[in-house]
Amino acid sequence: MENKVIVLCGAPGSGKTTVRKYLTENFAIEPVLTHTTRLKRKGEHDGIDYWFETRETFFKNHYLEYVEYDGNLYGSSYESLERAWQRAPVATIVLDTKGAETYLERIPEKTEVVYLCVTDEKVQRERMEQRGDDADKIQRRLASQEAKRDKHLPDKLVKHVHVIENDDWEETKVKIQTLLQMLGIETTC
Repeated sequence: MENKVIVLCGAPGSGKTTVRKYLTENFAIEPVLTHTTRLKRKGEHDGIDYWFETRETFFKNHYLEYVEYDGNLYGSSYESLERAWQRAPVATIVLDTKGAETYLERIPEKTEVVYLCVTDEKVQRERMEQRGDDADKIQRRLASQEAKRDKHLPDKLVKHVHVIENDDWEETKVKIQTLLQMLGIETTC
């Protein structure tokens, strides 16, 4: 199989990181680690969850895309994508919708975009609380321009995206398996 990257995008709390973990653990789809200048959350580790950078070290990498979000820089480098492809032909990455657009522009033949959504904002908040975000941070994040933008599927992605409603995890897993089969990605482990 030729190299592919599955880009996961959607609003905060839509389940992007959970789906990425599921793809990695159940289908040997290699995660592409992104770079960030934000502080580590409890239980996160450099080189496993993100490449944690300072503002000085961040720009030593070659980026497909990067963005400033909630006062921190986030970016995906060519180096991290190539490292993932050295370990497996299919990789996955969590990005915002602008990042997904950039991947489609720069490497369209290798990119599959999955847009995750939830129908109830209460579910989003609960998921964000479960991962350790405090109420003020959740409110700021959901009120941010980026979160409002990512709550809706951008026009540039409409014809190039697979939409998965992620309200029920068991149903979502079935939808993911169906999508992988449609894309010709092995779904038995």
